Amino acid sequence: MKLKVCGMKLEHNIQDVAVMQPSYMGFIFYEKSSRYFNGNIPEISENIKKIGVFVDATFDYIRGKVEKYDLQGVQLHGNESPELCQRLKELDIIVIKVFSIKNQFDFKVLEPYEDVCDLYLFDTKGKEPGGNGYVFNWNVLKKYPSAKPYFLSGGLGPKEMDAILLFLKRPESHLCFGLDLNSKFETAAGLKDVAKLKAFKQQLTANNYEA
Repeated sequence: MKLKVCGMKLEHNIQDVAVMQPSYMGFIFYEKSSRYFNGNIPEISENIKKIGVFVDATFDYIRGKVEKYDLQGVQLHGNESPELCQRLKELDIIVIKVFSIKNQFDFKVLEPYEDVCDLYLFDTKGKEPGGNGYVFNWNVLKKYPSAKPYFLSGGLGPKEMDAILLFLKRPESHLCFGLDLNSKFETAAGLKDVAKLKAFKQQLTANNYEA
């Protein structure tokens, strides 16, 4: 079970979180976000993949951030086209397409993205593209038709651990590639509580979900 810590913002906090070795770190390049990243990424382990998070950005803007920050992947939270995803794949980076869910979802919208994305990420549909702080109805994923792995996102925190462990025992979780963690592990926007993150990871590991 991969862990992705998203919404990183402060250099010292990036270094502190890197010590616990999440598989991915997310940096938000969306100016309307309180977690908008415009700083420096310190040197961290090569085992941690740096993912840029974008909302309806142009190809040139995304490519510029990929090159400037040596990103290994992008996460697309807007209405990005399959054609844009294909162009980004040609940069030899991971392409994650986000789809927001509440109580129902038409999985047919995934079809044009099947061949142009590496992973999907399902988060909670809310007022903002991501970072809404509450979970969606995971029962929707019982109808997931794809063979593509996905990240589970949307309001995941320490209080959701029991529900997460139950979900991971269900058949529809077999393609759940990782968990995307953000606001429920913060003391302020973009400032992660490392102790909470470590405890969460330890609980997963104790339940035989290597993280």
